[in-house]
Amino acid sequence: MDLLDIARWQFGITTVYHFLMVPLTIGLAITVAGMQTAWYRTGNERYLRMTKFWGKLMMVNFAMGVVTGIVQEFQFGMAWSQYSRFVGDVFGAPLAMEGIVAFFVESVFLGLWIFGWDRLSKRAHLACAWAFSLATVASAFFILAANSWMQHPVGVELVDGRPRLTSIWAVLTNSTLLAAFPHTIFGCFAVSGTFVLGIAAWKVWKRDRAGVPHDEDRRVWHTSMRAGAWIALVAFVGLAVSGDIQGKLMFSQQPMKMASAEALCHTEQPASFSVFAYGDVSRPNCENVKSLTVPYLLSYLAHGDFDTEVKGVQQLQREYERQYGTHYPDDPRLGELAGKPIDYQPNLPVTYWGFRFMIGFGAVSALAAVAVLWFTRKGRFPTGRWWGPLALASISAPFLANVFGWVFTEMGRQPFVVVPNPNPSGVDGVWMYTAQAVSSGVEPGEMVTSLVALTSVYAVLLVVEVFLMVRYARGGFEAVMPPKDHDDSDEDGEVLSFAY
Repeated sequence: MDLLDIARWQFGITTVYHFLMVPLTIGLAITVAGMQTAWYRTGNERYLRMTKFWGKLMMVNFAMGVVTGIVQEFQFGMAWSQYSRFVGDVFGAPLAMEGIVAFFVESVFLGLWIFGWDRLSKRAHLACAWAFSLATVASAFFILAANSWMQHPVGVELVDGRPRLTSIWAVLTNSTLLAAFPHTIFGCFAVSGTFVLGIAAWKVWKRDRAGVPHDEDRRVWHTSMRAGAWIALVAFVGLAVSGDIQGKLMFSQQPMKMASAEALCHTEQPASFSVFAYGDVSRPNCENVKSLTVPYLLSYLAHGDFDTEVKGVQQLQREYERQYGTHYPDDPRLGELAGKPIDYQPNLPVTYWGFRFMIGFGAVSALAAVAVLWFTRKGRFPTGRWWGPLALASISAPFLANVFGWVFTEMGRQPFVVVPNPNPSGVDGVWMYTAQAVSSGVEPGEMVTSLVALTSVYAVLLVVEVFLMVRYARGGFEAVMPPKDHDDSDEDGEVLSFAY
């Protein structure tokens, strides 16, 4: 492999791993804040138990997310210095906002929340929970602002071949961002809801299978399970609505990504949606591909009607060649690609199946939520042999949906790292090939060394993460609810008696 391939593998591995932590942290933070609000308003200790247990798991995940996320910043300089030079004037503002405003607030108020159980009033402590959880959402917003600019450059002008920021407001109100942000947050809730659902359902199933009498702990698990199911189900509805909006933006802003998502090699009007394809979708003319399709649906997803023309990969390849050139610049910094023909078609098997796996695993998460809500109504719970393991296994579904969704989003814009966007709302002439973004002066052997080192460290961190999660999940409420030292008080200004 050349330097570009190694750099892409490194960034892909570390980013996907980091993003496993991010949606769970964001979703659980808001979920835990909601549980604590229920305790504050009702005084019911059931919600306190839920707050402390799920809050403990959230803290473990947050710590791992911070450790793995730090590497992302350094990679811009290590492996992608040319990219950093190109987008630095634009990325500086949203990344500074994320680091100084969002992450700083997260850290401060999470610390106050962790150590303030027996030192702050209930109201002040609850405010810390919400400040921390909303800061995680703000952090996601600023990161997505930077990523959305790569998908749809706005608010800049070209100066000496580089984009110069002219309007931070345009960057923060980018149409791509306004669609991607709610979609990402709903994805976070899908992860956290299914996570809560799966662990709680497993605990109830084990207790019932063992014949443990119903007690307060079981009622708390049951409440957690149904709360997680409702969160996951509502999140899936939100994902469907926001995903439809994203699809229509993708049709106008990145038509090649839309065609690649369907392995649509030839232009169709009206266009059918491919549910499942068999054959070699990687071949450019798709002569051996057979698909199970829904007539007219792709036209509707693209433009909201049933007669819109959707351009195929082959036609778009010719259009892109006329607009952006047929060959890479003859620049030695591009390595093996210097002067070579440009293939504007992304990896069709990855984009086609990534899009379907994203939808499929999201649907599995929604199905698990519906099943739990139906079979646990009126306090019931099934004790079948496979119920508990299936509920626990469902936790993986939204994680996989998020991963495949991001792989599709990022690989679907290749060969660009900054996508050209001559639309009226975009800036014509601002784009960058991925091959131009990689650092110059770095040897492939050096990049391989860092790839192996980071992957190994991340593998160790994964073991640590799973070990801690399993340990605290098995410990249940007893592990996070120490004995009372003195009487509780619900009055503001009085300290809380439960130490974390």
